[in-house]
Amino acid sequence: MAKQGSGKKNPEIELFIKAGFDGENIGNCPFCQRLFMVLWLKGVVFNVTTVDMRKRPEELKDLAPGTNPPFLIFNGELKTDFIKIEEFLEESLAPPRYPHLTPRQPESYAAGSDIFAKFSAYIKNTSKEANEKFQKALLKELKRLDNYLKEPLSDEIDANSTEMILVSKRKYLDGNELTLADCNLLPKLHIIKSHKNAYTYPRGGGFI
Repeated sequence: MAKQGSGKKNPEIELFIKAGFDGENIGNCPFCQRLFMVLWLKGVVFNVTTVDMRKRPEELKDLAPGTNPPFLIFNGELKTDFIKIEEFLEESLAPPRYPHLTPRQPESYAAGSDIFAKFSAYIKNTSKEANEKFQKALLKELKRLDNYLKEPLSDEIDANSTEMILVSKRKYLDGNELTLADCNLLPKLHIIKSHKNAYTYPRGGGFI
């Protein structure tokens, strides 16, 4: 983990996430991986408990009744909604001790926001007649993300320079540092890649 600042007690954090097929390692739940990435990028020390959903321990049912992972215990307080957890972590684990992860460009959140839904519809479709329609919808979303990644952001353009920047050189959605937008999108792209072995995340622009 990243180095901690001094002078304040580290928060006690335990993240509960879905286990993989072996019942022990981290599973392919994009929401679980999303919160794992947020905590990792914050550089905070935290514990991870993987939950085998086929035989969920009784103590976890008592801990968070009716709730499936991911959920979080932060200094003894249970947090169960992953969107609210992310917002809470961004607010609670704030500068100067922890990095700010909110994207500078609001559009970075929207880029690729529909890809996973289109992919899910595509792989769940059982009608040969509709297959092309779902595939085109997925490719359209991938292209939209590709275009966003290639388009230079405002801070890449120097108004006083005569050089015309046509293609962005940034590594990630919002710049050269990972943000909450990447924490949302990357786990979903990883699942798509695992299923289709066709799509990869860019480094320096470009997707397809």
